[in-house]
Amino acid sequence: MPGGIPRAQPPPDDLPRLLLWRFRRNPLRRTTDAAQAWIGLGILLAVLAAMPGAMFLIGDTAYRHYTHTARLQAETRHQTTAVLLHDSPKHPEPGSDEEKGTRYRVEVRFIDRLGRSHTGRVDVRPGLPAGSIVPVWTGAEGEVMDPPMSVDQIRSRSMGWAIIAALAVALAGAAAYGIAERALRRRNLAAWDSAWARTAPRWTTPT
Repeated sequence: MPGGIPRAQPPPDDLPRLLLWRFRRNPLRRTTDAAQAWIGLGILLAVLAAMPGAMFLIGDTAYRHYTHTARLQAETRHQTTAVLLHDSPKHPEPGSDEEKGTRYRVEVRFIDRLGRSHTGRVDVRPGLPAGSIVPVWTGAEGEVMDPPMSVDQIRSRSMGWAIIAALAVALAGAAAYGIAERALRRRNLAAWDSAWARTAPRWTTPT
């Protein structure tokens, strides 16, 4: 329709040129623009090179630490059986998937490896009657403790630390680039102030 609103057109496909404009020679490119581009590229390459090493180093260190911790736990903790002193609460949705993963803390009585009787509270399945037998892990003094870390737990925690290491490297790179970019911006502002100080008299001084 003549005089109507023209149809929307797709944006020009020049995104790569926009991203790489600091690397291309042009009359408007400043020395600081090229420096910022090369600094950014250098930091990006450094981050990509350092990230795998940091992940392996931190992940391996964490794996060794948790493996040693699990070994100590296995040596100092003892698994025995305990008797429920009270019924465990019933789940409001019996037979549901939620019930399968729900545990309630209930008081139990057990005998440690030295034959001493103890009471404590452990997590048990819903709906267990009093007198039920449940496994329990105890420490040297007969206190209720968590079981030693499993292989899956060790692997999961080690992987978590490896991911944290990767994020730390990326954040360090971003921080370094931010500091460099701010320094270059201050330099640009100082250059603009200097150029304006030379140019302003031509515009403000009467001829």
